[in-house]
Amino acid sequence: MTETSKVTTATTRPKFLRKGEQTRAAILEVALELASRDGLEGLTIGLLAEKMKMSKSGVFAHFGSREDLQIEVVRLYHTRFEQDVFYPSIKEVRGLPRLEAMFARWVKQVTVEIALGCIYISGAVEYDDRPGAIRDHLVAMVQAWRDALERCIKQAMEAGHIRADIDVGQMVYEMYGLILALHHDARFLNIPGSVERAQASFGRLIDSYRPLGSSAKTAATPAKNSKSAAKKAA
Repeated sequence: MTETSKVTTATTRPKFLRKGEQTRAAILEVALELASRDGLEGLTIGLLAEKMKMSKSGVFAHFGSREDLQIEVVRLYHTRFEQDVFYPSIKEVRGLPRLEAMFARWVKQVTVEIALGCIYISGAVEYDDRPGAIRDHLVAMVQAWRDALERCIKQAMEAGHIRADIDVGQMVYEMYGLILALHHDARFLNIPGSVERAQASFGRLIDSYRPLGSSAKTAATPAKNSKSAAKKAA
């Protein structure tokens, strides 16, 4: 994930698709929904064929194997994450405004996934000790997002928005920790106000990294409509 889109994992879908391409795209949409709900390992050709009202051979005609299908689902998820979180955020001013936008949209993404599930988080659980192509793709895409966060933090350091002596990796770790805690509390424990807690914690995190003597500001402004999404999540 860079401003020049170094990590492009799927091509932009053309406006008009041939029938075969339309069918493949429709299969992937349903597969992403199933994988979000049941995990990538819960995604089977049989279940997908049933949902699509197709034969198993019809599904296989578009994907050479179950693993190929799973990888394509990961790619589609990553592309959607870029479109919804990364690309809108980099339109903001470099530095802290951009970092705040990235976190706000990341939180908004989590609120949407409370009911559906997150491929990155569930995939990490499923494939943490299972080497192979699916794990490699998941790791590469999660790392791409972490790299984007690191670049944004460094830009904030260069702009003087946060201290120049901080441990960038530590800050990324803490941001990730907030998202994982939000997902756990909102999805698993169903604790009301989890989104607001994550936003407040991020505000304190940012304040702890500001240059000495600078005035503390409020946490990142939630992305548009994230407040209503937070209420739904709670």
